[in-house]
Amino acid sequence: MSELEAELRKAVQGEVRFDVTARALTTMDASNYRRVPLGVVAPHDADDVATVLRVCRDHMVPVVARGGGTSIAGQATGTGIVLDFTRHMNRLVSLDPDTRTAVVQPGLVLDRLQEAAAPHGLRFGPDPSTHSRCTLGGMIGNNSCGSHSVAWGTTADSVRELDVISARGERLRLGQDWAGAPQGLRELVDGELARLRTGFPELPRRISGYALDALLPEKGADVARSFCGSEGTLGILTEAVVRLVEAPRARALAVLGYGDESAAAEAAAGLLPYGPLTVEGMAADLVPSAELLPRGGAWLFVETGGESEAEARARAEAIVRAADVIGSTVVTDPDGQRALWRIREDASGTATRLADGGGTSPLERSRKLGGEAWPGWEDCAVPPHRLGAYLRDFRALLTAHGLRGTPYGHFGDGCIHVRIDFDLLTESGVAAFRRFSQELAEVVVAHGGSLSGEHGDGQARAELLPKMYGHDMVRLFERAKGVWDPDDLLNPGMLVRPAPLDTNLRFSVLPREPVDVAFGYPADGGDFSAAVRRCVGVAKCRTTSAAGPAVMCPSFRATGEEEHSTRGRARLLHEMLAGELVTDGWRSTEVRDALDLCLACKGCRSDCPVEVDMATYKAEFLHHHYEGRRRPAAHHSMGRLPQWLRLVARTRTAPLVNALAAVRPFAWVAKRLGGIAPERDIPRLAARTFSRWWERRAKAPVGTGGDLVLLWPDTFTEHLSPSVGQAAVRVLEAAGLRVALPPTVRWRTPSGGGEGVRVAMDPVSLVRGRERVCCGLTYVSTGQLDRARAVLRRTLDLMEPVLGTAAPVVVLEPSCAAALRSDLPELLHDDPRARRLADRVLTFAEALERLAPDWTPPRVERSVVGQTHCHQHAVLGDTPDRRLREAAGLSGELSGGCCGLAGNFGFEKGHYEVSVACAEEQVLPAVRGAQEGAVVLADGFSCRTQLEQLAGVRGRHLAEVLVEGLVEGLGSSG
Repeated sequence: MSELEAELRKAVQGEVRFDVTARALTTMDASNYRRVPLGVVAPHDADDVATVLRVCRDHMVPVVARGGGTSIAGQATGTGIVLDFTRHMNRLVSLDPDTRTAVVQPGLVLDRLQEAAAPHGLRFGPDPSTHSRCTLGGMIGNNSCGSHSVAWGTTADSVRELDVISARGERLRLGQDWAGAPQGLRELVDGELARLRTGFPELPRRISGYALDALLPEKGADVARSFCGSEGTLGILTEAVVRLVEAPRARALAVLGYGDESAAAEAAAGLLPYGPLTVEGMAADLVPSAELLPRGGAWLFVETGGESEAEARARAEAIVRAADVIGSTVVTDPDGQRALWRIREDASGTATRLADGGGTSPLERSRKLGGEAWPGWEDCAVPPHRLGAYLRDFRALLTAHGLRGTPYGHFGDGCIHVRIDFDLLTESGVAAFRRFSQELAEVVVAHGGSLSGEHGDGQARAELLPKMYGHDMVRLFERAKGVWDPDDLLNPGMLVRPAPLDTNLRFSVLPREPVDVAFGYPADGGDFSAAVRRCVGVAKCRTTSAAGPAVMCPSFRATGEEEHSTRGRARLLHEMLAGELVTDGWRSTEVRDALDLCLACKGCRSDCPVEVDMATYKAEFLHHHYEGRRRPAAHHSMGRLPQWLRLVARTRTAPLVNALAAVRPFAWVAKRLGGIAPERDIPRLAARTFSRWWERRAKAPVGTGGDLVLLWPDTFTEHLSPSVGQAAVRVLEAAGLRVALPPTVRWRTPSGGGEGVRVAMDPVSLVRGRERVCCGLTYVSTGQLDRARAVLRRTLDLMEPVLGTAAPVVVLEPSCAAALRSDLPELLHDDPRARRLADRVLTFAEALERLAPDWTPPRVERSVVGQTHCHQHAVLGDTPDRRLREAAGLSGELSGGCCGLAGNFGFEKGHYEVSVACAEEQVLPAVRGAQEGAVVLADGFSCRTQLEQLAGVRGRHLAEVLVEGLVEGLGSSG
């Protein structure tokens, strides 16, 4: 243990971590930059902060304050000690509705403050798109703004007083009239009054540099305001008094359509006299689906407020009438507004993946598949009335450099966000990045703008500050830094004396040659490094509550640990590939342990703005990690579950297995040997499999008309819930469809000319055989990818004659349907049959909607409660299910989140507490609070098992509910 680490452990109450995992998690923020810290400290209180500063000063080790780690200019990274305020110093100390102020600690997440202020009709004005995970300390450090800054200004406008500890341990309370100013600051300002009065551009989003002009006597000599935006370089914030504003009782959102973003930009300034709360802009390039938006190629999102919905709508409609638009819509419904705002908020991640760019080089191929785009010129700002002209010059410069990027952002404030497809992987590309940055800085300055309009300078732009301010003003910044931090220990290299903007790039440490992997990663050109690079650090996975139907990231919400977030795991994989900090590659225990609590829910595949697919990355890692090594017992007991259950079915020993599982000593031994959590009950096996029921039923034909569908006998339906399969058969047939099961036998043709397959396609006849189709889910989830490939190839062999027909494949278990749709073609990317099978997979609701559009389901007329399956949400979608429930008279919404069982995850030893915590987030409270007689819907076997074991409730598949309706309908008609 180093002397520094030993001293910190002895003196600090909070956590002190110098381990590889803690350091790897903080090497990056949401920028292009990477620095490896010595250690991470989560201070318990202000005394801890003072202690850390004292110890680090004794050792001359730098200190970097970090909030949510969503900074885009590199200022939340450092080579010394990183202070993590999100663990302990994250409280709302007090809130006073009368004075409209709140006292907050730096690690408090903005949304928690908003939730506390809302019952009083108040809110904190600034609201960045990262509001669900950014912290107040980070917002003060960056002087963050957000979409409502046209109404409520920047964070600096909302700060009253700040408690700060200087690098030399002095405790200061910053405020107006020089309150809390360190010795020498007033003298410095008094000697430079003329420069401070003339050297700063006047615009609403000037964030670059130090706000020394706030110290002018005519501006109240506001030391607290001047501290905002200093990026942790002047002192360490320990507490803040912030101002709250009155929230409108009602809001309306007008979405205005324009031909392109330049037209939208030119119109934005003209809307400001109408007093909008927001004027946000974005172009069609960033919108996956414009279904909710009016006609146009770019849009302004203009929000208005009022005492009533009618007043807010009237103001929005007045803006629509005044605007010269090609399309518009006004929304007052809160759910509709949230859906539209999600489009805008996700742009920060969506902008990192550009549309097809063509080309044949490795870089061009990655662009063609959804090219990578990066920050660096994420948030420059110009006066609002210059925005249209600036955008034209900006576009021209992009074209001249052969680059692409789609602007969006705070058009009413003249602040533009854009991610650009810089080549940051090659030496020539990095040189081009530098040239473009220098030229664009000159364009911004020519329009009277600021290099940063929201996210700060950090390393990305600090080198270019002389272009904006001149060398004399930058030297004044250096002198101010010296007054506050004479030893240059606080976040050195930011704002003053910066490192060059093209050094410390996080991509430089990644391997240049492709990594040998099992999955195909088609969206990333087959490059695992590119897949890992998808995570840009916007940290949507770090939200502390799942909003609406969202799933990502249940393990983080259960533990609160960064290493159990999607971003944290991606960072560890990045460091694994880099090989500098995590040195043992696929054998890394740090990566293994972080992935251990990944539920493989696939929520990140849909909820992450850049579609990071951690479930696939986990399977890939486990495949390599255990290659040629002893696997955990759970991989054998649950990973090979289809084999064990098939053996039980063939020997007809299900009653014996159930009887033994009911005897506590036998169950204890089985769970211990199988790596199963002792708290779990072993699910009962069906006495008769679904296939055996089908074979017996097929002897008595029930009809031969209608389109043919193949009903997939997944492992869970086959051996554990055959009632689901039986119900599905009856409903599909009632809808006029013919049902068959997939083939089960192969043999060589008589001529010996290779393997041939014969299958009875008659729905009432099935050839008995020993081989069964399987989606390979349990092998994939445990990383047994060689076995998964073998199983899936056998399945494709069996299904080959079916693939030559038009018959769709209906899969009842959502996780199995998702495996066939996504894992199958990505794992067998070299087999064209895989894509053909994946493309014909339908869920139960999809099959009824597409194949029996004129069928009317029975009216059940019941309320429903439950949870949409994670894989359904992430891969399959649930819109057909919603429509089917509505047609059947099943009212109510299913909750989001994750049930927590997640296949084998919740059964594995050591996962029980996290599994229960995930269930307690949404689904268990929803079920407990359901009205009497409500139907508990759970299409997934895992979801049903979790509900049964934790709540004593029987969940049912939608097919089971509908078949009951059919029976009741027949009874009433009889």
